[in-house]
Amino acid sequence: QVQLVESGGGLVQAGGSLRLSCASSESAFRVNAMGWYRQVPGKLRELVAAISVGGITNYANSVKGRFTISRDNAKYTVYLQMTSLTPEDTAVYYCAAGSNIATVGTYWGQGTQVTISS
Repeated sequence: QVQLVESGGGLVQAGGSLRLSCASSESAFRVNAMGWYRQVPGKLRELVAAISVGGITNYANSVKGRFTISRDNAKYTVYLQMTSLTPEDTAVYYCAAGSNIATVGTYWGQGTQVTISS
């Protein structure tokens, strides 16, 4: 069982920054790619960013240059640093894991709300 625990969501003004964290167990973290998805009501959940065990990253076009995904292999934690936030980034953000970047949406965290005010 892969457990993912997110933290770091909240309310920030447009143009601000926020960092999300997702903690996992050691055994799960070492073998899984990690990622972040987001979802707004009425829309499909979309991949925001993903990172492989070896550090290869993948980003949605809408966040390239603004968001950075990273993983701390000593803390079994993946981060999503978000900058230049806009109201369009408002969503519930979910941490995810999977055997590789293509299947990173196999396991899910509970989600954390990110709200950007204009």
